Amino acid sequence: MASVLGCPTVPLANGLQIPIFGLGTSHDGGYSHDAVVYALTECGVRHLDTAKHYGCEEMLGKSIRDSGLARSDLWLTNKLWPGDYGYKDTKKACMDSCSRMGVEYFDLYLMHWPGPKKPCRSNREMRADTWRALEELYKEGVCRAIGVSNFMVHHLEQLKEDCSEIPHVNQVEYHPYQQTNQVKEYCREEGIVLEGYSPLAKGQVLGDPTVSQIAEKYRRTPAQICVRWSIQNGVVTIPKSTKKKRIQENCQVFDFQLEEGDMAALGGLQDGRHVSWDPTNVE
Repeated sequence: MASVLGCPTVPLANGLQIPIFGLGTSHDGGYSHDAVVYALTECGVRHLDTAKHYGCEEMLGKSIRDSGLARSDLWLTNKLWPGDYGYKDTKKACMDSCSRMGVEYFDLYLMHWPGPKKPCRSNREMRADTWRALEELYKEGVCRAIGVSNFMVHHLEQLKEDCSEIPHVNQVEYHPYQQTNQVKEYCREEGIVLEGYSPLAKGQVLGDPTVSQIAEKYRRTPAQICVRWSIQNGVVTIPKSTKKKRIQENCQVFDFQLEEGDMAALGGLQDGRHVSWDPTNVE
């Protein structure tokens, strides 16, 4: 699979290779057709991340078609909204998402959140029912890989006990202020690839004096330092932007490497803050 110039891939447990850099899309800040086409055609991005919840599946499908790229050259990740959890609803929701995007399969399909947004006997049972549907979609080839998002260690442990297929990916909030070290270590031990969203902490980390100092040293932007730090930690990283200049900037992180001391300094910024949803207390 062709990817961003010089963009490495990370192997999943089933042998597939996911590009370590991708473009996130969401309803926050709107959707920009031109920016996505630019990322695909001018920046060489080959990994796109979306979700039903973001409300841009049809628009993203059009952007992909307008880019002229073959479906087989792309890595597409989509996410199942908790309002669609449960065995039957999950299968229908996945097929509906494929239909809205105009594709026959997803490279990766994730449960978006550990808590169902509908009445159920228990969160654990609902997750297990939903996961069984994902396992079937995986066997049928509708999803080439399956995973979860925002799952903590106890959610992953329960899924492991209740089901047969371990998630290929866990996508979580990941930036210097929120490093989810316990989850990261568990995923490493279990062969689950960690994927990080909000690598810039929704802009909060960009003005940090440590980040600014390191950016000056490498003659890079603070955003590039944060994206590079995440990637250098082996985390699949999906910054999102609707601005062409920012997308280009975020892509240009494969021609330099952060020194050990600078990696450690950025690692020392952990303060546990969440800039997105906090799944810690979901049963």
